[in-house]
Amino acid sequence: MRGLLGALLLWASPGLAVDCRDMVFDGAGYTVCEVDATAEDLRLFHEDATGEVIGSFGGIADQPGVGTLVFAMNAGMYHDDRSPVGHYIENGVETMRVIPNAGPGNFGLLPNGVFCITDTSAQVYETMRYLDEAPACRDATQSGPMLVIDGALHPRFLPDSASRFIRNGVGTSADGSRAVFAISNEPVNFHSFGRLFRDGLGLPNALFFDGKVSRLFARDLGRSDFGFRLGPMVAVTEP
Repeated sequence: MRGLLGALLLWASPGLAVDCRDMVFDGAGYTVCEVDATAEDLRLFHEDATGEVIGSFGGIADQPGVGTLVFAMNAGMYHDDRSPVGHYIENGVETMRVIPNAGPGNFGLLPNGVFCITDTSAQVYETMRYLDEAPACRDATQSGPMLVIDGALHPRFLPDSASRFIRNGVGTSADGSRAVFAISNEPVNFHSFGRLFRDGLGLPNALFFDGKVSRLFARDLGRSDFGFRLGPMVAVTEP
């Protein structure tokens, strides 16, 4: 029987698709997973073939033809019914339009952004730039706020902010060849989390995914976080 149990049994096997490691930056602990976007099968997952929300890392592994789950993370905010709050494309099919305007909560703390995946690249775009350039994304998920915009931290971030949560997000290299996912292993504020991507990982653009339901599956670290059922997820699988 395939599923999360099958993935658990493969943790002892060497995995080459994703480089996951624990690190400390500015006194806080993080887990970072780097993906070669030019070569690996990096995709978004939300609903199965019947239209039911997948909702879990094990549910990804249960999808027909997916293969072995190597890495997965929640990838964007969602409503109570687990539908995406913002723009969403999966395998070329758009199910939610781009939301360009400011609004309540972290998603509406502009500038926000879009994580765009093609067959050979991955890029984080600030939302207005995404609309202007209209990249041909095979998969895309909108979230917010942006953590790093062209090498600068989001202008609303405060170094001494008391708003601290377990947070997760993604940053991309300038050429789109690398997607680097990170989750904090202790509560951090936005300023600290943004600095991780900019100063700790050297990435010019990074996007916040979430801060209350942040979860990670990393086969080679023996890690699978459990909790509330999820909306959009990003994953790497192997044949």
